Amino acid sequence: MEVKQRADQTVVISPLPSFARADASSPDLKLPPADDGLKLPANGVFVLAITSGPASGEVFRLAKPRLVIGRQGADIPLNDPEISRHHCLLEVRDTFINLKDLDSTNGTFYDEERVRAAMLGDGSEFRIGESRIRVSFQKK
Repeated sequence: MEVKQRADQTVVISPLPSFARADASSPDLKLPPADDGLKLPANGVFVLAITSGPASGEVFRLAKPRLVIGRQGADIPLNDPEISRHHCLLEVRDTFINLKDLDSTNGTFYDEERVRAAMLGDGSEFRIGESRIRVSFQKK
């Protein structure tokens, strides 16, 4: 029997195969150095709203220009079993956000396509695990 799945479908493998497990001796995330162009907008604030998934209804205001979303040990922790511990990175550049997948097991999706990186503006949505997240820019 052949199992057919959509390309944007998230698959949970349990237990995780050895290649997908984090090394327990190195819990620290190794991010590339931040560049000088990262900064929060002077005339407003970015807000992330969780529109579906286990944390649906939660809202986060970005307080720094670079942060990690993940299951635990992240700047924005989401209790979603399909999200990696350190799933994706958001980097704010004034009025837009660079979204970067951190080699997550189940991927990061933008416009229903799995992406390594995407540029987000006001009203953009992306999905990690079962969580759909909307980016809003609110003027001060």
